[in-house]
Amino acid sequence: MARRLVCLLAAVAVTGCSGVTGGSAAPGADATAGGRTTSAAPSPPSTPATSSPPPQGPVTLSFAGDVHTAGRLTERFQQPETALAPVAPLLGRADLTVVNLETAVTDRGTAEDKSFTFRAPPSVFDALRVAGVDVVTMANNHGVDFGPVGLADSLDAARQRGFPVVGLGADDAAAFAPYLVMLRGERIAVLGADQVADSTVARYSAGPGRGGVASAFDTDRLLQAVASARQQADTVVVYLHWGEEEQSCPTTRQQDLARQLSQAGADVVVGTHAHQLQGAGWLGQTYVAYGLGNFVWWRSLSEVSVETGVLDLTVDDGRVVGVDFVPARIDDTGIPQPRVGPDAEQAEADFAALRACAGLSDVPG
Repeated sequence: MARRLVCLLAAVAVTGCSGVTGGSAAPGADATAGGRTTSAAPSPPSTPATSSPPPQGPVTLSFAGDVHTAGRLTERFQQPETALAPVAPLLGRADLTVVNLETAVTDRGTAEDKSFTFRAPPSVFDALRVAGVDVVTMANNHGVDFGPVGLADSLDAARQRGFPVVGLGADDAAAFAPYLVMLRGERIAVLGADQVADSTVARYSAGPGRGGVASAFDTDRLLQAVASARQQADTVVVYLHWGEEEQSCPTTRQQDLARQLSQAGADVVVGTHAHQLQGAGWLGQTYVAYGLGNFVWWRSLSEVSVETGVLDLTVDDGRVVGVDFVPARIDDTGIPQPRVGPDAEQAEADFAALRACAGLSDVPG
């Protein structure tokens, strides 16, 4: 597998962290596993083991793009234990891996009146877990494709499997709540929000007593959620669904929101929706990857629509200290395959070149 270090800064000393002060896993679930201490609001914080303190040191976060189970992928996901086995080497290396799950998780409900609607069986969470995914955002324009019944089923499936979902909830408090986890003394918060102007945010934006997606159009609410997470975590990640489809450069709306999120305390901002890669780099001290493209996807419309990859970020004491992009190409089965040799080098150069129209720097400012 070809790998090129894009940016590696001098690691800063860890100042030490206390226990997780709040957060959410799958609704209603608390867990301590694999060296991770997580907690689900409104339950009290989990207490780390007292026998020995968690080891301190850098933590690796991995991010990939859009995932669902439709079309050519349907038969594959009938065997969840092996469905995503080919991408496990890409996704399972990090301490924490996050993707965008772009589908409702239900076999019930009524399809929304839109060009495309997607749904997946509850076992999709099993397939993701086996492949090394730890958290998904469902704040996107397909997360509520099968109405209130599908929404309830999606939340219930995540809860039953103890799988962390952000950006979708039974009300606004749940939808905007971060997933919080402690990894080797580093407190990580992950939030999700949707900025695609379509029927999902129009009909299913979460509010008081109303389930749905965390809408990034409610900018004040989102920034408040980020600022709150900043008080609870060393590293704050915001995963957004935004931008225009089939555009390699971020929109003014994306860039404006990225600046606001950075000012509110986000350390990492990543996104999807354009169905192709968009630029990545530094916005001050915040690392922004505007678009990670498709990842496990049902059809291939063009060469750029199958270009993808995994973004690996190393964080230490609340700072991004290392960046690596592992390029891949989605094959005819809908599964990404790592690019190697000169092909990988060209893919990395092409990805770096997208930074120019994104208004980002190759070093922190």
